[in-house]
Amino acid sequence: MPLNKVSVTTILGDKTSSLYTIPLDSTVETAVSEMNRQRIGSLMVKDGGQCVGIFTERDVLTRVVAAARDPKETPLGDVMTRDFQFIEPGTSVEDAMQIMTDKRVRHLPILEGEGKKLVGMISIGDVTRWLLKVNELEAENLRRYVFSEYPG
Repeated sequence: MPLNKVSVTTILGDKTSSLYTIPLDSTVETAVSEMNRQRIGSLMVKDGGQCVGIFTERDVLTRVVAAARDPKETPLGDVMTRDFQFIEPGTSVEDAMQIMTDKRVRHLPILEGEGKKLVGMISIGDVTRWLLKVNELEAENLRRYVFSEYPG
């Protein structure tokens, strides 16, 4: 399956439809608690209905822990990533993988339209799981073909 022909919406279809966001006026402590509760590595930060940043595990390590900031007192807006990478629903899996590699990001929000509405989020783990599934299906089809059980 050519990865440049498959959009990231295929990966979204295999995931739960939950999108996790947090208000801009939250503290780091609140954000980390939510990330732990949901067992996720990032949250989109919203101000009103607009995505204004992303808060990731890396932000916690580099901007909170390494800077010796108090998570209970530190506003999320002070330590989140404002200039975040994102993709659109029609982005190919291949392009998403390239962005993750080149930009060294593990989470890509999927924003749609002029208003940049949040419609999904994929992680490097989601991509890896999907690729494993595709490869297993292709291997099974090849086994069936070689052993004459292939339906086509």
